[in-house]
Amino acid sequence: MTRPRTETPAARLAQLAAPAAPALRRASALSVLAALIWPVQAALVAAALGGLVTSSGLSLPPLWAALGFVALAGLRAGLDGVAQAAAQRTARDLVAATRARLLTAACLQRVGGGALSPAELAALVAEKAATLGPWASRYAPAMARTRWVPLVFLALAATQSWAAAVILLIAGPLIPLFMALVGMAAETASRQQMAEIGALNRLAIDRIAAITDLRLLGAGARARADLARASDDLRTRTMAVLRIAFLSSTVLELFSALGVALVAVFVGFSLLGEIGFGTWGGQMTPVQGIFLLMIAPEFFQPLRDLAAAWHDRAAALAVASELTEAEAAMARSGTILGTGAPGLPLPAAPLSWQGLRIAPGPGAPARAFPDGHVAPGEAVALTGPSGVGKTTLLAALAGLIRADAGQIRWGDTVLDDTSAKAIRAGLAWVPQSPRFPDAPLAEAITLGQPGDLGAALAAARAQAIVATLPDGLQTRLGDLGGGVSGGEARRLALARAYLVRPHLVLADEPTADLDAVTAQAVTEGLLALRAQGAALLIATHDPALIAALDRDIPLSAEDMA
Repeated sequence: MTRPRTETPAARLAQLAAPAAPALRRASALSVLAALIWPVQAALVAAALGGLVTSSGLSLPPLWAALGFVALAGLRAGLDGVAQAAAQRTARDLVAATRARLLTAACLQRVGGGALSPAELAALVAEKAATLGPWASRYAPAMARTRWVPLVFLALAATQSWAAAVILLIAGPLIPLFMALVGMAAETASRQQMAEIGALNRLAIDRIAAITDLRLLGAGARARADLARASDDLRTRTMAVLRIAFLSSTVLELFSALGVALVAVFVGFSLLGEIGFGTWGGQMTPVQGIFLLMIAPEFFQPLRDLAAAWHDRAAALAVASELTEAEAAMARSGTILGTGAPGLPLPAAPLSWQGLRIAPGPGAPARAFPDGHVAPGEAVALTGPSGVGKTTLLAALAGLIRADAGQIRWGDTVLDDTSAKAIRAGLAWVPQSPRFPDAPLAEAITLGQPGDLGAALAAARAQAIVATLPDGLQTRLGDLGGGVSGGEARRLALARAYLVRPHLVLADEPTADLDAVTAQAVTEGLLALRAQGAALLIATHDPALIAALDRDIPLSAEDMA
């Protein structure tokens, strides 16, 4: 769902945190309640010490005052601990939910429609989404305390001395005013820091992906220099954020210290008899003075806590805009059919398509495709010049791209959001550049499916590949298949398809850029899948592979106009 451009960062942050709002309110209420216990403790101390100072006798026995103070301190600590635990738990849940939502949206993007690069997505899911945690666990409770606690303390101070209340009323608002001024600079600095984090992630992942080419070209030193320069830029941005944080904290501490000092000076001179005004009639008593001295620092404490957490807010606001824009961009890029969840395959049936018009990418004009079909057990080639749409058609038949017009059927079942899960369960997808999960190769091939792994490797002509790997089937290839060539990666993908026992294999240029021997091995692996009972639909330019199949469906630019 796209959001209006006029939406403020604060509104976007509120939308992101909406699921966690009730839990945050409960945690904040407990935090406020804990803070409001202090005036009662201050009253106990003031009553006990005030009675000791005056000659009129004890207004409250010190022992009872001490016991009451300790009991209330335990209650306050308990409430505060529960509040902090609840806030931290809510913050973890908020970050986890945000990450899950981003990953789900990314996984459901259409083939070729990635609105975010892997590096950008990694930066959002890792470092940037994590900034919502401190905002929820520290800033939100601090803001709640700031809304209520100073007002209550101000009212209590006013009952004892209107002059002390005026001092607090003048000194208190200076802190929020300065925070608002600092907040603008802090938000800008945080946004620039987040941009540098994303840029460094993109650069690092690009260089890691191209590390073999960089070594072959002798460009390793330049790549290191690029990474060092990007790291220095990030360090500069981070130090700018820290400078604002430390400077603002120093100034705000100064304001609160001056406010407490003014109250202390007023109380001291009033008790010495040098000031005869400021109370509601008569001289200020020691009980009143001690009570005012004890609540004055706590009047400023919520404001100081809010100042300390103000930069958590600035970082969260900067990230909220980026997160919502990323979600909107992923939504605009298009989604696959269905939810991507596993399902039970439908029985083998012909795959057919009629009247298809498909946009090859977001915003691109839709192209028309000739009608076609693949019968169970049949081997068919999709042929035509590069750029004619062979990959686009394969992706649409798998439900990985939504067609703008036309219909795709598996037997009598129309491919749509409700049937995509069952239809895809009977398919195997072999892309030009297979991807592998961060797991041992045995797990990457089986994907938790039962079956004879040795037979699958033999059918894909991949036993020799595993034999050359340093840890055999326990080797982790990484996302891009580091340690194996493109042809070897495709044969491992064929082994994965063999274990699935699909009704139909969709393969995209499986022999492209391969030498004759490797291409022949890949072709034999595909034919082994057919011998297992799978139909084949293969996009290819390879004459040898086309000759090994039953027929071809030619695509041409004229047909697609």
